[in-house]
Amino acid sequence: MQLSRLNQWLLKPWVKPVLWVVCAVPLAALLYAAFMGKLGANPAEKMIRQTGGWTLRWLLVTLAISPLREMASLPALLRYRRTFGVTAFVYATLHFLTYSWLDKGWVLQDIIKDVYKRNFILVGVTALILMTPLALTSFNAAIRAMGGKNWQRLHKLVYAIAMLGLLHFYWKKAAKNDTGEVMVYAVILACLLGWRVMRRGGFQALWQVR
Repeated sequence: MQLSRLNQWLLKPWVKPVLWVVCAVPLAALLYAAFMGKLGANPAEKMIRQTGGWTLRWLLVTLAISPLREMASLPALLRYRRTFGVTAFVYATLHFLTYSWLDKGWVLQDIIKDVYKRNFILVGVTALILMTPLALTSFNAAIRAMGGKNWQRLHKLVYAIAMLGLLHFYWKKAAKNDTGEVMVYAVILACLLGWRVMRRGGFQALWQVR
């Protein structure tokens, strides 16, 4: 079957470098705004909030690749799923680092105390910890070393990570009675996971390796 023109375009070698640049745009815009003093009255909070928001968005984009690939008949999209996944991890790491630096001043004791004291931070840190092995195995040599099925089984953690990320965001926003954006992300995540449940024949099958 002949590939569609769009699918052929997605196979071009220059697409992935361009995609990395696109993924870096939100961070570049945030750093520019910080340098120019345009982050408002509380720049630290803005940087923490923005890096966290983009982490969740990139996670949703990562989960959207498989449905889009199938519904649009674009198998080449699969080439970019790991790109978005690694991007989500980079933004999650920056989110934690900006919190550790700008909110806690790198004081480890205060960070640990905050993690145990505040549930939404505990959930966020848990999500970051779960993301780490996925990022560290996001290259072909890791797939060969682990074996395809073991690699797939590990990377199904992305479902739990996305749900924890959403819960982290919800608890943070609920404290300020501002959950509108959270609900939008929740609907998107429900659709992405719901597609997989229906496609694979049940919630339990979502975690099975085929």
